[in-house]
Amino acid sequence: MSRSPRSGLTRRPFLTGAAAGILGSGSGLFRPAISRAADRPVLTHGLQSGDVDTDSAIVWARADRPCRAVIEWATTESFAEIRGGVFADALPETDGTVKVALTGLPPGQDVFYRVRLQDLSEPTIRAEARTGRFRTAPADRRSVSFCWSGDTAGQGWGIDEARGGMTIYAAMLRNRPDFFLHSGDTIYADGPIPAEIRLPDGTLWRNRVTQEVSKPAETLAEFRGRYRYNLTDANVLAMNAQVPILAQWDDHEVTNNWWPGEPLTRAEHLRKAYTDPNALALQVRASRAFHEYMPMRFEPAEPGRVYRRIAYGPLVDVFLLDMRSYRGPNGENRQTAYGPEAHFLGPTQLAWLKRGLLDSRATWKIIAADMPLGLVVPYDSDRAFGSEAVAQGDGPPLGRELEIADLLRFIRAAGIRNTVWLTADVHYAAAHYYDPNRARFQDFEPFWEFVAGPLHAGTFGPNALDDTFGPQLRFVKAPPPGQANLSPAAGLQFFGHVAVDGRTEQMTVTLKDAADADLWHVTLDPVRA
Repeated sequence: MSRSPRSGLTRRPFLTGAAAGILGSGSGLFRPAISRAADRPVLTHGLQSGDVDTDSAIVWARADRPCRAVIEWATTESFAEIRGGVFADALPETDGTVKVALTGLPPGQDVFYRVRLQDLSEPTIRAEARTGRFRTAPADRRSVSFCWSGDTAGQGWGIDEARGGMTIYAAMLRNRPDFFLHSGDTIYADGPIPAEIRLPDGTLWRNRVTQEVSKPAETLAEFRGRYRYNLTDANVLAMNAQVPILAQWDDHEVTNNWWPGEPLTRAEHLRKAYTDPNALALQVRASRAFHEYMPMRFEPAEPGRVYRRIAYGPLVDVFLLDMRSYRGPNGENRQTAYGPEAHFLGPTQLAWLKRGLLDSRATWKIIAADMPLGLVVPYDSDRAFGSEAVAQGDGPPLGRELEIADLLRFIRAAGIRNTVWLTADVHYAAAHYYDPNRARFQDFEPFWEFVAGPLHAGTFGPNALDDTFGPQLRFVKAPPPGQANLSPAAGLQFFGHVAVDGRTEQMTVTLKDAADADLWHVTLDPVRA
């Protein structure tokens, strides 16, 4: 199969894509492309890129009708030299979404990609191209920076146009990060978004509302509609077009505090009037929508898999965990022996993480957790029962803590250096230093855990710290005592910024608010082997 010396598009995609626009159907005669703006397919929800490494990336788009998406990439914004391309078909089966891998990319390079839609029944009808960009991971020890946070459009706080929408995304974009780590709760499928909410000062928060966000999601169409809703915010669209995302999921992509196979019989389930008998039915639809709408890599061996490793050059490896899909039941979790009831990551994911940490040659190993390690998070707030996260309360490791104790012991015994945990989930900002000298379980090396969120949701906290692994509170920013579910208008929305210096390899972690104000920071020196 021949290739043009100036294009990475194979001959077959070129003929079936671009050339079809200048050949009449069956006539063999040249004729100009037809300009019928009203008939053209439309990119409906912007562009996204994600899971970027040194030589590849995932690119995402969505069309309003069945059509062909032709994706080309270049290293200049002018697209003077197209370096490669591919096409994919947007079809109803995936709600019009397309997701492709761009490969053979140069490391440490700004890459521009453009997406052009082509009508399937009349290939001469083509939409105007839309352009996005991202930066590939460096192959050398170049400085790297990224942002992280979680929790988007929760507790009924949706898009209020008069208040600027989800403005924290604009704040993150101003930092020009190499990528954005979304630590879960990418949507709130279980939380209806009302048209209006009255604030304590008497003003109204006025949400844009769609049919799909007006009730808890149950159908596949409703789960898809949640992602489409977030992708109508101008701030989100602007950042997505320029910053690749590394996405995780947590509970609200399905329903609050779910575990696999959970019966939907808690009081909050009854209030939400679910028609399905258990969370598994919801999870199946939620997982499909998540993978359709997130620009993340596909694992053929486990199509629904979320945990994965993104190597972002010699300075940073990111291990994205899934603390939801493989856990045991959310009960008291006070088991003294490890078994299925005490699973959190689960044996397979835990073994994968150990192998990956052992194999990593990156200076910093980022463990991206969708839940914090040392904060107590209740499971059933109506009955004040059970544990939702890792922490079981003060004392030696029990239940899910057994799995984390085993991991921390392994990290120490294997001589793995420079692990840092990043998380969100609890809707406030905090910095925790885990000190074995103050822990009930002491067979581990000290490490940091940084918490940042929400992106655009109600603000809560702070949560109680569990002394099992000795977390020391070094910083916290949360609502005043007695206040909860504060709106984004209160200003207590948070994200974190990480900068790794290419020369010194030092990591500086800064906690910020939605106005992009620096709240607290620390600079960490890498530990040499």
